[in-house]
Amino acid sequence: MPDTNETTELSIGGMDCADCSQTVRSAISRVAGVVSVEVYLASEKAVVTRDPARSNLDAIRSAVENAGYRVRNGAAAGSEERLGGAAALSRRVLTVFGIMFGAVMVIVIAGEWFGLIDALTARVPYAIGAAAVVFGGFPVFEKVIRAAMSRRITSHALMSLGVVAALVIGEWPTAAVIVLFMRVGEYTESFTADRARHAVKDLTARAPTSARIERDAGEIELPIDEVVPGDVVIVRPGERIPVDGKVISGNATIDQAAITGESMPVEVSAGSEVFAATIAGLGAIRVHATKIGPDSTFGRVITMVEEAEANKSDVQRFADRFSGVYLPIVLGIAMLTFLVRRDAIATAAVLVVACSCSIALATPIAMLASVGAGAKRGLLIKGGKYLELLARADVLLIDKTGTLTFGRPRVIDVLPAAGCSREELIGTAASAEFFSEHPIAEALRAAGREMNCPLAEPGRFEAVPGQGVRADVDGRTVVVGGRRIVSDASDSPGVVELESDGKTVVFVSRDGVCIGAIAVADTPRPEVPAAVAAARAEGIRRIELLTGDTAAAARAIAAELGVEFRADLLPEDKIAIVREYQADGHTVVMVGDGVNDAPALAQADVGIAMGAAGSDVAIEAAHIALMRDDWSGVPDVIRIARRTMRIVKMNLVFTGVYNLIGLTLAAFGILPPILAAAAQSLPDLGILGNSSRLLRPK
Repeated sequence: MPDTNETTELSIGGMDCADCSQTVRSAISRVAGVVSVEVYLASEKAVVTRDPARSNLDAIRSAVENAGYRVRNGAAAGSEERLGGAAALSRRVLTVFGIMFGAVMVIVIAGEWFGLIDALTARVPYAIGAAAVVFGGFPVFEKVIRAAMSRRITSHALMSLGVVAALVIGEWPTAAVIVLFMRVGEYTESFTADRARHAVKDLTARAPTSARIERDAGEIELPIDEVVPGDVVIVRPGERIPVDGKVISGNATIDQAAITGESMPVEVSAGSEVFAATIAGLGAIRVHATKIGPDSTFGRVITMVEEAEANKSDVQRFADRFSGVYLPIVLGIAMLTFLVRRDAIATAAVLVVACSCSIALATPIAMLASVGAGAKRGLLIKGGKYLELLARADVLLIDKTGTLTFGRPRVIDVLPAAGCSREELIGTAASAEFFSEHPIAEALRAAGREMNCPLAEPGRFEAVPGQGVRADVDGRTVVVGGRRIVSDASDSPGVVELESDGKTVVFVSRDGVCIGAIAVADTPRPEVPAAVAAARAEGIRRIELLTGDTAAAARAIAAELGVEFRADLLPEDKIAIVREYQADGHTVVMVGDGVNDAPALAQADVGIAMGAAGSDVAIEAAHIALMRDDWSGVPDVIRIARRTMRIVKMNLVFTGVYNLIGLTLAAFGILPPILAAAAQSLPDLGILGNSSRLLRPK
């Protein structure tokens, strides 16, 4: 039976913390016909899968609005994203906000100490003061009531109870100040969330919205969602390339910072691959569109970043669970305070000081900042879960081909057997590898073209993972690969010498007879030794090279890097090695190209794919994708992970200690409700300031 469910994205306004996103998720999930729902705080959106026969979007919108939030249309959402502001604007707003907050604090404290609030109480009738309190706090009270009707208790419920308690004992000025700081705290949380979302919004703002297309011998400009694969796109100097595709004609320099994080321009010409959201510098080009919008490399990056918060770290899950029991604990402390001390004011202070969302904000704010900042630098991190695992990783396993080397081997020697010419040997091997996508196969085909060898398309082709290929060429059975698949491989002095020099030797067998050997070599990446040393400095204790190549070839590069190695491995052998380390209690990072080592990347605690730009397979296979082909990204992302977890722990310790001190002072009557209301907003500012450090490269 075909799947008739529809998936819809809704832009949600008014979410400030994890508690808000959970409220929206709960509201939508209760609508009839909704199959599943994911709510993303970072991108302020909900992805709803529903049965259109049983539900409609109006019912979902009503559910969101009844929960106290709003559904924005696409244009409004887009404009709000672009209003995310630059970092300089955020700093100015934060400075002004801090000055205003400090001024209010001074007025409140002075009023409490010098008896001004008592004087105000004596001169203003209670009814007028109480009405002002209800009017000022109505937006928050409304959310609390709606949540209660949905059988949910939010953090603002505590402060609302504090307001009620203050009004009951006749302290309407205290209730008014509580409402003032309730609203200030709400804006603080909103600003904190927006500041953390800034990196993600800045990334999405780079997405192209239109494209200039060749149509009927002319040019027209279309919205990006009306462009289709096969269209020819015109890109002029200074414009963003709107699609992924191949250059048909023209030459240009391209700034690929949006994809790779590196602003060094690259030259492109006919046949070159280009990516959406990159910027054409000098020159104009015509591009054959292959992927558009969310299907483009940049679109997939945005999707992965937005969905990253679904992969929660253990520490974030702990914070979420703690938030679930935090409110009952505080209510218990408040009741105990009233029963033991018979002090309604102290009870109100307990309820008020505990209202902050800081515990719920402590982890996701830092994670959002790191994921967004990493994406801008070409480091695609699929969630806080992988940052936490990477921060405690102690084993680094490295695939050789395409990872430690450029993955572009070339033929350096040809050793035909007696009765076989060099051209015949290369032509036979290249024909057998005609359909293979392995880098060595491309090296053999390139050598065949250079030597003008006639290449025949094989009648039968079989790739044997980790070993080589079997094919029928001109009616004869040809086997190309290592000693494992070519049983009568040569042991001639020339072959032995090449293997001892660390070269990869490929043997060619025709109808069961070895007709020669071909040596290929790859170029090592020059930045690898320094990057491996930097990974060690970040706390990686064991580094091991894994390869399907010969021991001699692996030994040469392993010795240069000072790491251990295992050679002659099949794909399943690499998976077994990862599991072996995991069984011993190690946290394993696997670095590969995300193609031939995809199973091992998936098995590792953290799989890192190199050079993932343009590779759907690599982006899907890895937990972290390095969009540029540069090994320096490996220690960079380890450093980001460790720094993120340090800041998360600082946030949690800070908010935990702060709340403990505040609750203690309030319960013993030392902290009056007015100051408790002021104090509850401060942890949010502390978390914002601490987490914002992750937006700055170190």
